[in-house]
Amino acid sequence: MDLSYSPEDLAFRADVRRWFEANTPRHELGTLDERKTWHRQLYDAGHVGMGWPRQYGGRGATPMQQAIVADEMARVNAPPTINGLGIGIVGPTIIVHGTEAQKQRYLKKILAAEELWCQLYSEPNAGSDLASLKTRADDKGEHFEVTGQKIWTSGGLIADWGLLLARTDPTVPKHKGISCFLLNMRQPGVEVRPLKQITGSAHFSEVFMTEARVEKSDLIGRLGQGWEIAQTTLSYERGGNSLARVTRYASAVNQLVKAARELSRGGRPLIDDPLVRTKMGRIYAELEVQRYAALRVLSALQKGEAPGPASSITKLSYSEFEKRMHELAQEILGPWGQVTAGAPDDFSEVDTSSGEPGTWATAFLWSRAGTIYAGSSEIQKNVIGERVLGLPKEPRADRTKA
Repeated sequence: MDLSYSPEDLAFRADVRRWFEANTPRHELGTLDERKTWHRQLYDAGHVGMGWPRQYGGRGATPMQQAIVADEMARVNAPPTINGLGIGIVGPTIIVHGTEAQKQRYLKKILAAEELWCQLYSEPNAGSDLASLKTRADDKGEHFEVTGQKIWTSGGLIADWGLLLARTDPTVPKHKGISCFLLNMRQPGVEVRPLKQITGSAHFSEVFMTEARVEKSDLIGRLGQGWEIAQTTLSYERGGNSLARVTRYASAVNQLVKAARELSRGGRPLIDDPLVRTKMGRIYAELEVQRYAALRVLSALQKGEAPGPASSITKLSYSEFEKRMHELAQEILGPWGQVTAGAPDDFSEVDTSSGEPGTWATAFLWSRAGTIYAGSSEIQKNVIGERVLGLPKEPRADRTKA
């Protein structure tokens, strides 16, 4: 894509800047209802799902317009959207694999956050080896009946719907017998239990399904196509929403610069320390690398291309960068980086990748999760080596034919 600004881009930026300066909340959004209200403002202004087709509630925006909105959100430290899994993963999957009826039924409600979504993939014994999942979806004639357990479900406690992988044919090789469904989370037979994390919050959940109902109309694709669809979903999870992450990272870096200007050691501001400036400069340069990588993904999506296995490069890069950024924040902030309450505003609060407000301490702890969810860094390296670079597969005793 052409990264130079056209006169139309400059005019668009001016309009977007005015909007965010006039509408960005000046207080922390503490409740789900407050976050939904802010999200709805963003949606009504056309700043959510900008690249989605217009007929499904999107704006048909160019990659440059999406980048401009992300830049302006970071500039004013605007709160993030909610329904990140719905917008970044579920919606694109429905656009690629769903029926027209499914697109009409679900997509606009996803964008407007009228229905919140989670992803029902991982199981206690099927994390990295997702194809070993045991959850069943039995054909009962007019509907499917789902029984099983999922774990590490982000946003499960507030989700109205879930994108589900379940086994529909146990007689074929494990990759071939999986199907993909849209599951109503607000029904008898679905129990969601919170999982408390090291941060003290319960962003994750475990989900138990006992004879839960899925309508035939909520099967995505064909029976047995679930593994193929999962690769689409995972490619979007690993790369398709990377610009939103860069927006959060940019906000965090901006806050870190403010803190370095206010904190002092040895009688002078930290920002004047050559070592601090060098490390901050390195992080800023790495942030720009993440931004251009996100723009490359956006450009591919604009051409109608799915992120594909190359999204593992993006995912590996941003998750490892997030760890380095928060490690540097702890170095610079010192004891202020370890408190969870009582610090001055400019060096206390930062958005975590969960989309929930938190402190530098909780953000540091959360950053460790990025190298695990959506496929660990080790898994990403295998994908890059085997499916991007074409290297021989790593010998594994547990590798089976599928």
